Amino acid sequence: MTAKKLVIVESPAKAKTINKYLGNEYVVKASMGHVRDLPKGKLGIDVEHDFQPDYLVIRTRGDVIKDLKKLAKSSSAVYLAPDPDREGEAIAWHLKEALALEDDTTFRVTFNEITKRAVQEAIEKPGRVRMSLVDAQQTRRILDRLVGYKLSPLLWDKIARGLSAGRVQSAAVRLIVEREREIRAFKPQEYWKIIAELKKHDDAVGAKNPKSSTFTAELKRKDDKALEIDNEKDAQAAFDAIQKATWSVTSVEQKRKSVKAAPPLSTSLLQQQASVRLRYSAKKTMMIAQQLYEGVEVGAEGSVGLITYMRTDSYRLSNDAIGATRQFIEQQFGKKYLPEKANLFAARKGAQEAHEAIRPTDITRTPDAVAQYLNKDQLRLYTLIWERVVACQMANAEFDQTSVSIAAGAYTFSARGRTLVFDGFLRLTGFEKSEDEQVLPPLVANDPLDLVNLAKSQHFTQPPQRYSEASLVKTLEKNGIGRPSTYASIISTIQDRGYVKLAERKFFATELGEVVNDSLVKHFPEIVDLEFTAGLESKLDEIEAAPEKESSGKSLGLMKSFYATLESDLGKAKVDMKNLKAVEVEGEKCPQCGKPMLLRMNRFGRFKGCSGYPECKYIERTSADGTPAAPSAPPEPTDEVCEKCGKPMVIRNGKRGRFMSCSGWPKCKNTCSVDAEGKPIRPMLVDVACEKCQAPKMVVRFSKRGPFLGCSRYPKCRGTKPLPPELKDKVKPPPKAAPVPDADGASEGADEPAPATDDGGGADD
Repeated sequence: MTAKKLVIVESPAKAKTINKYLGNEYVVKASMGHVRDLPKGKLGIDVEHDFQPDYLVIRTRGDVIKDLKKLAKSSSAVYLAPDPDREGEAIAWHLKEALALEDDTTFRVTFNEITKRAVQEAIEKPGRVRMSLVDAQQTRRILDRLVGYKLSPLLWDKIARGLSAGRVQSAAVRLIVEREREIRAFKPQEYWKIIAELKKHDDAVGAKNPKSSTFTAELKRKDDKALEIDNEKDAQAAFDAIQKATWSVTSVEQKRKSVKAAPPLSTSLLQQQASVRLRYSAKKTMMIAQQLYEGVEVGAEGSVGLITYMRTDSYRLSNDAIGATRQFIEQQFGKKYLPEKANLFAARKGAQEAHEAIRPTDITRTPDAVAQYLNKDQLRLYTLIWERVVACQMANAEFDQTSVSIAAGAYTFSARGRTLVFDGFLRLTGFEKSEDEQVLPPLVANDPLDLVNLAKSQHFTQPPQRYSEASLVKTLEKNGIGRPSTYASIISTIQDRGYVKLAERKFFATELGEVVNDSLVKHFPEIVDLEFTAGLESKLDEIEAAPEKESSGKSLGLMKSFYATLESDLGKAKVDMKNLKAVEVEGEKCPQCGKPMLLRMNRFGRFKGCSGYPECKYIERTSADGTPAAPSAPPEPTDEVCEKCGKPMVIRNGKRGRFMSCSGWPKCKNTCSVDAEGKPIRPMLVDVACEKCQAPKMVVRFSKRGPFLGCSRYPKCRGTKPLPPELKDKVKPPPKAAPVPDADGASEGADEPAPATDDGGGADD
């Protein structure tokens, strides 16, 4: 009997999809992601011996390694098939090392899409693990480890426990903090607008719809010089003079404007578009994209990968994909919607053009065709990707754009309008007019005009906008900070650490975020410098692109240089960095035990606490300057009634956001989560008996590790059970409310130890 060949991928979903494309001579198994990593609780890097990492098998991967070793020994060949990027290459190398695979029978295969053609072609033309990619990934991991394990303890010692610093997360926090300060320092400037509503002089006054040919124009110049009005007096003077003026057209300029569709989606563009159009977080977007890439059950076809690999910085489409898309456009929309040549898009600087943009694996699988197989979120993201690719190969939209200059005595007004001549790609994506967009009537020079209405209005310049997820991702990519594949985990980390909060879809820097940022900027200027961080990314790219004989040398040189700077700054910071962890408040004693009061800080902000902690747990909330904090907002009344005691339910604010609780608190401690509209999210009861107290029902609850069952009699009974497999697809975590400052619990966890942490950036950064 011929020995089978073993194919190893990261996830069971990917294994399931690939398995059906290979014959009986192949066995496809999942490694469940990384199988080795640096140890927890210690640095795990020998800085004295060329930064050798101490990799250990991840505790939960022991059985996986054991099973894969057994299969590998009985296989004629092993194909390592993790994702086609640095992280995937590193997983392949770790598998080879952990399984002690032989060079002669171990191969590396990559594919940009999980389709039968792509998988079979990859297996037919296997390669070897590329050590230059592994060196780049390992260098990034070590640099992040050094920053995390060297800087985080310093922050614990000087500011508060449980904090972390990171090569990329700290740069992201700096962007948000600096924007916050720009907004605070902003001084609005007054300006005035004068808008005229006009019509052609020969328009019939008694027409059925006298406003049908009116249009608006804005004051721009006086005596042929640009005019800016910054006070009401000047605005009124101009307004009075203009009302007496005679109006006429001085010039008309019309030109045909061609508008090209946007490029297909890279990872960062996908995150930005999903945030703006679908209101998905970066984390949610990447999770759904992973599902679409690895495979979704599509009726009789079974598991099908619907999109290409979703971690890419390229706008390139393969020739086959372009050809199939152009054929689809001609069949569905007609030849006039097909440009003579395929539309190509310039690559972003530093983009890896070996990869493709994110696209459907089969353009004929329209959103309507797969709608019955996808959940709502999957369908919306697939539609976004599918429409973007089809539109990018359609003909340009054509507009007639008109600019009109209008004289009113010494003053000049300007009017603009445009008319859609040919919809092109807008046939698919739709065309949304802006609020101030208008269609101008036919006008020529010297046409007399009549004033229908004249209005003046006061305005003020606006401060820069706070970052949204979309604009933060765009700025990180523009500055070359981190990699798009890691933005989701970075954004999650800086929120989890309490450095920023997301409210109304905008990022606000917290007091803690500002304090940590200021400390790092002052004492580690290069580590959090945006240009320095971007430069490191470029050097990692150089390691990846280097010949394999040179990549390890480049890697070592970068680590030595970086570590020398880090150690020098660290030594000075240990002495010079101000200790904000516990500052005695002069003249203040604890009202409960009489010991001195200390000004402390934790992730929820500043607070005063007794120096006798933990024996005495007295605390007071404070504002940023140490003065007593303003009282918290009163609870919001609701129409809901407490099911435990019958009293009205109210909405309160806590450190994790808004929640609903009984107005009879603290006698009745009934609470529940609320959605963004303040509606209660009722717990899901299931017919599973609690083994601890024999209560007939348990409740689906959520923790950081996912859903589980908790006793319905909590807190009297704290019995728990794992979630039964049959419920996993039916349970969704409750939506998170916008975080707000904590009103009454500043000391919770204030001085408790937190696990050692590095950058917290996840797979890459």
